[in-house]
Amino acid sequence: MSLPPGFIDELRDRVSLAQVIGRKLTWDRKSNAARGDYWAPCPFHQEKSASFHVDDARGYYYCFGCHAKGDVVTFLRETENLGFMEAVERLAGIAGMTMPARDPEAAKRAEKRNGLVEAMEAAVQFYRMNLHGARAIEARSYLDRRGLTAGTQTRFDLGYAPDSRTALIEHLKGKGFAVEKIVEAGLAGVPREGGAPYDRFRGRIMFPIRDAQGRAIAFGARALGPGQEPKYLNSPETPLFDKGRGLYNIGPARAAAGKAGTILVVEGYMDVIALAQAGFENAVAPLGTAITETQLRTFWRMTPEPLVMLDGDAAGLRAGQRLIDLALPLLGGGQSLRFVILPPGQDPDDVLRDGGAAAMTALIGASRPLLDLLWSRETEGAVLDSPERRAALDARLRAHLGRIADPGLRAHYEAEIRTRRAELFAPRRDGAAAGRRTGGTRKAAPPRRGRAPAGGPVASTRASLLARGEAAIAEARVRESAILYGCLNHPEIALAQEERLGRADFHCADLAEIRDALLSALLSILNGESRAESVATLVARRLGRDVLADLDCLGQVRANPHLRADADPEKAALAVEEELIRQAALTGWLAETRDAAAGLSRDTVDWIGPRLRRAAEAAHEAGIRPLAGENADLGIEREEFASTLASVEEQQRAHRNRKRKS
Repeated sequence: MSLPPGFIDELRDRVSLAQVIGRKLTWDRKSNAARGDYWAPCPFHQEKSASFHVDDARGYYYCFGCHAKGDVVTFLRETENLGFMEAVERLAGIAGMTMPARDPEAAKRAEKRNGLVEAMEAAVQFYRMNLHGARAIEARSYLDRRGLTAGTQTRFDLGYAPDSRTALIEHLKGKGFAVEKIVEAGLAGVPREGGAPYDRFRGRIMFPIRDAQGRAIAFGARALGPGQEPKYLNSPETPLFDKGRGLYNIGPARAAAGKAGTILVVEGYMDVIALAQAGFENAVAPLGTAITETQLRTFWRMTPEPLVMLDGDAAGLRAGQRLIDLALPLLGGGQSLRFVILPPGQDPDDVLRDGGAAAMTALIGASRPLLDLLWSRETEGAVLDSPERRAALDARLRAHLGRIADPGLRAHYEAEIRTRRAELFAPRRDGAAAGRRTGGTRKAAPPRRGRAPAGGPVASTRASLLARGEAAIAEARVRESAILYGCLNHPEIALAQEERLGRADFHCADLAEIRDALLSALLSILNGESRAESVATLVARRLGRDVLADLDCLGQVRANPHLRADADPEKAALAVEEELIRQAALTGWLAETRDAAAGLSRDTVDWIGPRLRRAAEAAHEAGIRPLAGENADLGIEREEFASTLASVEEQQRAHRNRKRKS
């Protein structure tokens, strides 16, 4: 929605910045109200001194500590997690200004909504009044048993719907509301066979549901009698209420999320209220449905990593898995989910009653990332003792990861899955099959004939292999730096090689970080978010340092003329592609070498020879040699590697001779 020229300026003129901020802060005594000069401790970072300054005449604030700055719209957006138009609408209400309507039809709809909101607010007051009446003894007793204080009940506007067919209808009619509007607001129903409308909620505890602006838009109602069904009843969908979009406690939780740094997503109203009473004011709950994509995006507008609380039973974990399936295609850098697993059979209220806020804080601190639950779903309790079963696991994991749209994030997931898979399938020293989940213990098996003796020549061979691996890591740093240097100087190459960059195994953590920032920068440009800035500038801003200057310090990289910014684009593309190919081959060599080195301490000699040959082939394919312009040889010493291979092959021949003689 576009605003007419001058609307924002008039809004700033009408609303006092000091008045808006003063609702949230206590001004320091050095403030001078007559001059419009105000000071206070900053609301954006923890401090005791008053370094937050407000110039009310100019409508501008600035913190000399954390450098937060802005106007009244910015302040409202930052402190209450509002979107721009939401902040403008809120301020327009304070200023007594009417938001411009999109069109006449929109104006009619807005007027209609306002009328329905008025009916809903009148119903809130009616239910609140009845909670303190003689007919609400059972309702008050239930709330007392749940430990809700009078202050909490007032804060959440809890009420009681009397067990009467038309009590609310008659009350609202007396307030001037037409029956048609009462029905349209979802407060009354009409019999299918026709007849007089009736109160939708009767004999129930009432929970008002409000939108982000604090307007009552619906109700949730809990049954009290043993025969009442369903136990929880929500308002039907109305012009005000969409179950798939709304969230219980969205307004207060959004405001609290700024300080808490996240939000808690729980199952129901009582969970939210119990948490708020214990000091966790940043909780929301969906409204009788599974979490929708719209609600998920709402979470992410409030915080990059919402915490989803799950019951520890099978049903709760299944709900978490369904949410993971919904979230995977939407994940991005800095946009994910974490899960808080409650003890089996307990809800948040039980945890708080048994252990207090400290127990809940401990559970939140032990939250698990999304990948943990995804991995658990595919591996816990699984018997993966055959190639076919392992291949099926790989296929399922690939399918999950293939749904992640962000290439940089997908690459990180793939790397983590590879690590976990390697640990899962690593041969165990107790002789148990990899991937098989078995209990109990085993006696150590006696050494089999043909197994290399511990402490013999094989141990020195293994050490030699590991030393070669360290040299290859140094080689990897040069190659990975060259790839990044070329891509940053020629972003079109990075775009063309995006898929390979995302899947490449970067062995140096600092360079992998640059690679991920590079992919994220490309995505920002493709989405039209940062077209005015270069890729190198975006990467530097994300990482807080000049990465091109860092890479330029490496002599082997700087000396390659085809990687520089002024190089011919075609030659630069060929140079980067060549380094990507060699880097992939080097990755294969490292993997084969590590496996062979590890195998020398546990496997038969027969198995090692082929692995070393494959390692040698991978090294040859990688063409391990210095980059152009450098004389230092960072590659492996082929003569020593050949000697290692010959030594192992000699052991193989001796082993076969012993077998023939026996």
